[in-house]
Amino acid sequence: MTDTEAAQTQAEQAVAQPAEQVAEPAPAVELTPLEMPVDGVPPVVESERALMEAARAIAAGEGPVALDAERASGYRYGQRAYLVQIRREGSGTWLIDPIACPDLSPVNDAIGSAEWILHAATQDLACLAEVGLRPQQLFDTELAGRLLGLPRVGLAAVVEHYLGLSLAKEHSAVDWSTRPLPEPWLRYAALDVEVLVDVRNLMGVDLAKQGKASWAREEFEALLDFVGPAQRVDPWRRTSGMHRVRHRRIAAVVRELWETRDQIAQDRDVAPGRVLPDAVLVEMAMESPTNPGTLTGGHRSIRRYQRQWLDAIARANAIPEADLPPMTLRSDGPPPQRSWAERNPVAAARLTATREALTAFAAEHVIPIENVLSPEPLRRVIWTPPADQTAAGFAEALRALGARPWQAEVVAPMIEAAFEANPDA
Repeated sequence: MTDTEAAQTQAEQAVAQPAEQVAEPAPAVELTPLEMPVDGVPPVVESERALMEAARAIAAGEGPVALDAERASGYRYGQRAYLVQIRREGSGTWLIDPIACPDLSPVNDAIGSAEWILHAATQDLACLAEVGLRPQQLFDTELAGRLLGLPRVGLAAVVEHYLGLSLAKEHSAVDWSTRPLPEPWLRYAALDVEVLVDVRNLMGVDLAKQGKASWAREEFEALLDFVGPAQRVDPWRRTSGMHRVRHRRIAAVVRELWETRDQIAQDRDVAPGRVLPDAVLVEMAMESPTNPGTLTGGHRSIRRYQRQWLDAIARANAIPEADLPPMTLRSDGPPPQRSWAERNPVAAARLTATREALTAFAAEHVIPIENVLSPEPLRRVIWTPPADQTAAGFAEALRALGARPWQAEVVAPMIEAAFEANPDA
């Protein structure tokens, strides 16, 4: 039996053991730097032949599979993966270039139903799916850290907590679209999956010890359907500096400039902020120049794309008054919480009572309150309650809004108690 198998068996056995029999994490000691992968830095897989070799090796490996992906956020347009790291007992670590090998379905087939181990899965699942990698089961060490109440849940902090190792993160924000990738970056990438299996096994022990193993399973199962963040309505409204805009015409200019910038960024495959920073875009919208002579500002892209900017401003100025975008979007959800006391004091009292119970539960179980239940479904259920105002009715309403079964089971009785304590007038 390998060391990893032994650790995993220990973790599985711990699920059924009483809490006092579960091992504690590594005690606080002087940290040991994790500087080099145990097998060295592997070569990057850049050909179909090498990819098939990787797939065969991964298929022959044993146990769960540690995965990670590196993107070029802030450098390139979109969130595609520029490096995929995979490690499995018996197959070693593989660094795969998804630009040279855009279809990783052979690797997906090789992994099969084996458990994936990722850190902060929602950051990587979408870009991994784009190259054909989709898990059938997974374990998220970042989410597990939240459920366990760890004070810090970044990968380096989690590795430090459980293994007493220091994991360097100085290359986390580099431009991973660079080719060829420098050796120090590849070493960093390989180390990101080096000890994920060990961390996962120790976290499994702690989840069982704290009685949270079933919660974690539900959370991880929900992630299997994650395909990326929901598409935002009017994403241009999130432009930094929009608080300065007070008129619908200027809002229309911001929208046209934002969409123009986005198209330029997509065509050039660069991050939109590298084409034109938000602050410059909003300043241009506020001034709304109409000819090159009035197009001011020192950013290089102002002159480079002056015709596109002026055309965008002209389009915005040509929009009829009735068709200008509203300053705010109407929401189908409850009003801002600050207005509840005036608009519906009973609902405000119910929300306060439920949040007090939630806060107490979160403190008792050492878990962030937002991981017990996110604020939005709670506000919706209390503002527009179901006809069945029992714990069962509230639980059904919460699940319909995306709450996990364990969350609904915990929170629904709190809502029921708040409604009983604060009946309709």
